[in-house]
Amino acid sequence: MQESESKTESKTTPAASNGRRRRAGAALLILALVSIVAGVRWWLQASSRITTDNAFVEGHVHSVASRVGGMVRRVEVRDNQQVKRGELLLELDRSDYGVRVDAARAALAVTMNETSGDYARVEQSRAELAQSRARLAQAESDLKRGGALFGREVIPREQLERLETARSVAAAQVAEKEENLKRYSAEAGLSSSGSREAKAAQRRAQLEEARLNLSYTRVVAPADGFVTRKGVEPGNYIQPGQPLMALVTLEDAWVTANYKESQLSHVRPGQAVEFSVDAYPGRKFSGRVESIMAGTGAAFSLLPPENATGNYVKVVQRIPVRIAIDKNSDPEQLLRVGMSVVPTIITGRSVKDVLREIMPFH
Repeated sequence: MQESESKTESKTTPAASNGRRRRAGAALLILALVSIVAGVRWWLQASSRITTDNAFVEGHVHSVASRVGGMVRRVEVRDNQQVKRGELLLELDRSDYGVRVDAARAALAVTMNETSGDYARVEQSRAELAQSRARLAQAESDLKRGGALFGREVIPREQLERLETARSVAAAQVAEKEENLKRYSAEAGLSSSGSREAKAAQRRAQLEEARLNLSYTRVVAPADGFVTRKGVEPGNYIQPGQPLMALVTLEDAWVTANYKESQLSHVRPGQAVEFSVDAYPGRKFSGRVESIMAGTGAAFSLLPPENATGNYVKVVQRIPVRIAIDKNSDPEQLLRVGMSVVPTIITGRSVKDVLREIMPFH
């Protein structure tokens, strides 16, 4: 009985082994086919989707400074506070600038009074000029008649000479009055066309400048954003143009992706982009290609390479691509300037376009 059982086992063992081999071979074949399909799919996706990890979030950073100097009276914001455009950030002491406004206003009033007196003097000078011209006309008329009478020997030469002298004196007086009128008109700020006085205009400009400087003591936010790098406190004395804080605008932030030059063959403005951020793993953001920089990053660096000198070593260059962020994908404004980004540009190339580069056909 035992011998028959051992014979049966010896007969069935090779068949079972062959079945296991066939099953293992079929499994390996299926695994190979799945791997090939997955590899081809990955290759096709990689050919139509361009990815890089050399990318960062950027945004507009406004440097806030005062247009006038003075003592800081109060600071209304703190670091990382969100503010709206036109909101008060800080205020300077207004006392000095208020006094300057009062002084400019008083100077304008004095100038207006002085201008009124200058006008009166100009009018008086015009009247004197008209009187002198009338005397000159009378002297010329008397000289003309005297010449005729002297020709008929009615009057002596001495009387004719007195008439000539009177005419010369009248002409000199006219010239003097004309110069006086020019001088008084210049002092009053009047032109020959009778325009408004220059002195009063200058004083009005000084008053307006003083009022502007007074308004500049209130420093307001130039745009919506978040306050950063605040370096001013109440009691500090600041100079005009001194950086006080920075204002970062996140509503119109963008991504700058530095792609290799070999990756940009099929990248065009308007193409869709998907990207992830290291700070929020698992979350996807969207955008679109806005523009491609006109040169490589090295070309616009502080010390661009000079390949015409020394030994040349070819290095793959990177070209910055600006990616506009879709606001709907970041409604909470989670993205911050400087965050690391991994963007993927979807070029929209079809399988036929990809295969055409490998096996050209028509």
